[in-house]
Amino acid sequence: MKIFTDHQREVARSLQDGASRSDWTDWKWHVRNTVRNVDEVEKVLGITFSSTDKRLFNLTLQKFPMAVTPYYLSLIDPDDYRNDPVFMQAFPSSEELNIERADMVDPLHEDEDSPAPGITHRYPDRVLFHVSNLCSMYCRHCTRKRKVGDKDSVPDKQTLEQGIEYIRNTPQVRDVLLSGGDPLMLSDERLDWILTRLREIEHVEVVRIGTRMPVVLPYRITDSLVSMLRKHHPLWINTHFNHPRELTQSSRQALQRLADAGIPLGNQSVLLAGVNDCPRLIKKLNQKLVQNRVRPYYLYQCDLSEGLTHFRTPVSKGIEILESLRGHTSGYAVPTYVVDAPGGGGKIPVSPNYIVSWGTNKVILRNYEGVITTYSEPASYEPSYCDRNCDSCNLQLKEDDAVEKAIGIEKLLSDWDDTTCLTPENNERMERRDDAA
Repeated sequence: MKIFTDHQREVARSLQDGASRSDWTDWKWHVRNTVRNVDEVEKVLGITFSSTDKRLFNLTLQKFPMAVTPYYLSLIDPDDYRNDPVFMQAFPSSEELNIERADMVDPLHEDEDSPAPGITHRYPDRVLFHVSNLCSMYCRHCTRKRKVGDKDSVPDKQTLEQGIEYIRNTPQVRDVLLSGGDPLMLSDERLDWILTRLREIEHVEVVRIGTRMPVVLPYRITDSLVSMLRKHHPLWINTHFNHPRELTQSSRQALQRLADAGIPLGNQSVLLAGVNDCPRLIKKLNQKLVQNRVRPYYLYQCDLSEGLTHFRTPVSKGIEILESLRGHTSGYAVPTYVVDAPGGGGKIPVSPNYIVSWGTNKVILRNYEGVITTYSEPASYEPSYCDRNCDSCNLQLKEDDAVEKAIGIEKLLSDWDDTTCLTPENNERMERRDDAA
């Protein structure tokens, strides 16, 4: 079932009498009218839950609150809502109350790997910077369910400064990922201030933003936001589409604005049972993403956060999906499938095994079709001896940019060389000048 704009107007009217089309495209209107209880969902979608279901839903909300933007709610097919992928990501399930023995409050040990407020420093050269715990929507599969619904969720400037100070005093940090919550819940002005402060740090080479706004509230991607973001290149944005149906006309327009501003876009999907655990769906999703200039980056195995057992698949399902992608679609439409290791071990890539066997001079490989082939390795290979003394290395370890050089007329034509005149050698006039000097 395709949800048309008329249905979106219905949703708007049911939430606020007299809501106009201009309201619908105002992201702040959606935040103000976020749906937070079961009764509103019934009203908006025109469905009726049983009294038993409502009791269980409300029981779940006492532990894990609900927040859904009117836009994202409008994508749900009310005629088949129980199987709808948008509904399952947005609406509470009593299964969230099933806390298994393997479940953890903070499975990735983000809090334990936090040397400063808002900072998670796990990998050597990059940090995660939590700039807000607010989201426009609470995803039911969120790995940070422990923070969902926090009231004091936006750090003040003084707290943010402590995180920025840690980055400034840690020169090995070259990459900063702004996360949350959702960083785009901040005002343009606050986000601009954060990005400006980070850009002042010489060793910070790249800043990334992780956001789900293009998926759940694409109207947040305004011209003014994009104009501000493009001042802070090199800037990367990763978003979080999980199902092909989430790529609506509005979300595509949001992605287009960002891509046209020169911002490289990536996507991080989570493998969710009953939502997208299907090779066909993941392939179609990734192909749609590539079509909209978004590179599929990660496919995550669902984390061991509390209340996510019903969403988790076996790792073998992810391997099966990877098998259906490699060779069957464009290579840049194939994400890296990862398990984010419990205890803060970081992302561990998992993939099908394409090496069948390994001999002295040959590797036996198989391709996506099952074709078995060989790759002959060099009969002799003399590796460069490395004693970690780079000054004596015979490799050319010139890591700085090469300098462009122009010769002859090309030098006069180039805009980046100040030479205005070429004089042949042994020119008598030049020799007279030298003698006079």
